[in-house]
Amino acid sequence: MNWVILGLAFTTFCSTLIGGTFAIRLRKALPYFFAFAAGSLIAVSFFDILPESLNISASVNLSVRDIMITVVASFLFYSFLEKFLLVHYHEEDGGHGHVMGPVGAGSLVIHSFLDGVAIGAAYQVNTSVGLLVALAVIFHDFTDGINTVTLMLKNKQHVRNATIFLAMDAIAPVLGVTITTLIMINQTVLALVLAVFVGEFIYIGAVNLMPETRKYPNWKIAASTMLAILLILALTSVI
Repeated sequence: MNWVILGLAFTTFCSTLIGGTFAIRLRKALPYFFAFAAGSLIAVSFFDILPESLNISASVNLSVRDIMITVVASFLFYSFLEKFLLVHYHEEDGGHGHVMGPVGAGSLVIHSFLDGVAIGAAYQVNTSVGLLVALAVIFHDFTDGINTVTLMLKNKQHVRNATIFLAMDAIAPVLGVTITTLIMINQTVLALVLAVFVGEFIYIGAVNLMPETRKYPNWKIAASTMLAILLILALTSVI
């Protein structure tokens, strides 16, 4: 593992921790980051990860249909995952809140591990793809840190417990990057893995993050999303 990938792994760690801190102290800036993260995830999916997945699939005689089926299956999987693990539930006293904090936060830890796998898998394609995927994941891990703390605190968990889950969430992508970069992935598997992350990133950006921006209908929110898209478009054009 070289210093670049180690640096990316460390950055995801920091991004998650910073996101958790933002959830507690700097709520007013969150809508702009949600908008930027949504744009970056969607853009990197269509401008970079999906084309690379299709290129690899062509080299190993894997059909385009197989890649697209994988993308859709991934999208639906994360949709069902959120529906059954992160949906609202009715508490015994009739109140309305999130599913128990540790369950929701634990699922985010697993998700963060898979984010690290995405970076490691993309890095096996080439360095530029790895950097672009890492950029999108770093932005997204910021929101993961926010969500981890929010889920714990909304369910009356102690701040200490929220901090423990935040630390686990921060470490998870580092482990994902490390494990994936130490194991060479078969090209057919790599094409499918990249397709899985296309479905995941589209879901997170379009379904999970974008609706958050609708609560703040102003041009600055839209500009944040467009800035992210243009940034990824520019990066994919030059590297």
